[in-house]
Amino acid sequence: MSGHKAMGLVGLGVMGGNLALNMADKGYDVVAHDPWEDARSRLAARLSAEDARRIVLVADYAALVEALPDPRTILIMVKAGEPLDAVVADLAPRLSPGDTLIDGGNSHYRDTIGRELALKARNIQFIGLGVSGGAEGARHGPSLMAGGGANAYANCRPVLEAIAARYDGQPCCALVGSDGAGHFVKMIHNGIEYGLMQVISEAYVVLRDVLGLDHGRMAEVFRAWNQTDLASYLIEITADILDRRDGFGDGPLIEMILDTAGQKGTGRWSSEAALELGLPTPTITEAVFARALASMKDQRVAAAAILDGPDHAAEDWRDGDPVESIRQALLAATVTTFAQGLSVIEAAARDRDWATDLSVVADIWRDGCVIRARLLDDIARAYKGGAAPANLMCAPAFSRLLAAAQGGWRRTVRMAVARGLPVPGLGSALAYYDGYRSERLGANLIQAQRDYFGAHTYERIDRPGTFHTQW
Repeated sequence: MSGHKAMGLVGLGVMGGNLALNMADKGYDVVAHDPWEDARSRLAARLSAEDARRIVLVADYAALVEALPDPRTILIMVKAGEPLDAVVADLAPRLSPGDTLIDGGNSHYRDTIGRELALKARNIQFIGLGVSGGAEGARHGPSLMAGGGANAYANCRPVLEAIAARYDGQPCCALVGSDGAGHFVKMIHNGIEYGLMQVISEAYVVLRDVLGLDHGRMAEVFRAWNQTDLASYLIEITADILDRRDGFGDGPLIEMILDTAGQKGTGRWSSEAALELGLPTPTITEAVFARALASMKDQRVAAAAILDGPDHAAEDWRDGDPVESIRQALLAATVTTFAQGLSVIEAAARDRDWATDLSVVADIWRDGCVIRARLLDDIARAYKGGAAPANLMCAPAFSRLLAAAQGGWRRTVRMAVARGLPVPGLGSALAYYDGYRSERLGANLIQAQRDYFGAHTYERIDRPGTFHTQW
């Protein structure tokens, strides 16, 4: 195989197979390998005659490397950790200086930094590539967040931009910084995703358990919301989910799904990164905790028979349309969740000298990824040109939005709490907003306590220096 439009691919699971087909659609020749013969056979069975002319399946790494023209570019789509390291260990000795490996899995960004350093010693370039959009995105256009050197990105930019989703004609693909930046941005993307899914699930429960809406009506509500500034992929699919009937019975499918939620770790990694940087991400972190609590199904069922909740129904909604109040709560919580995640990306970029442009991050999230939303247009504008806001909430468009939405937001949280419904996402988002806008908090008491029991000292508001009191 010759010519510059050729790409290597290792890992032919659902994501890797779909990316191979995507590349072929865009005019790229693909040399593909998977150590599992069944994976190669499954992809072979999917190939049309046209695909088969572009996608060559090979049985080993030697054949893969031999078939690619110099300089080689190989995308690896295998499970992060030891499986990825095994592939890199097999490939690296066969490559030439100037070749580029791309890790398209959900690797931890620190591991990506280490792999790039190790390969740099062999003069092999490495890209850590965040890929969002799931199987459908891989097939038809994902959002791609690349981290690595400018030369390495230049080698693979044409193919990545070709297969990426497009928004207003522009590819949802960019170099977001050096070494681990791509996987870091993807990690925070997933943390934001956790938070958004949590607040949407809480809105659903309030609609169901406080307002008593049936599933058809709730689907209508979400479809109507998807015509407002709340419009997003997650809102759209929520309407579809609520409308789906159970194939084994007459009721809605959603009520037959066990209320436990899985997780693969990227939400927790987001919270850990925020803690390391000393930044608050309460909604993202509460979403991780909520999934952990949901997994304790047996304990929750037992506790429901023991622990008391409110002994009366929630009071009536005092003002306004309750459905609109819930929409305002969900909209405001969505903005604050984005604000939390973007603040972590900004701080990490500053800490690691990644030169990450938040407007570019918002741009490439506008299509192809799970958190794509109409709000990202305004988010991108907030960070383009001039002085960027210290926090997304302080950008004029969003400070106005939050001011207009806070009435319904507060009513929704109040009503949920009065009914005994947990709303850790909506509630933590509101606390984040209120905490961030508070000129004075109660941390002076905490610092006094620290000085009392540990002589940790404190600062005063009326004079410089540090002080200690013999309490």
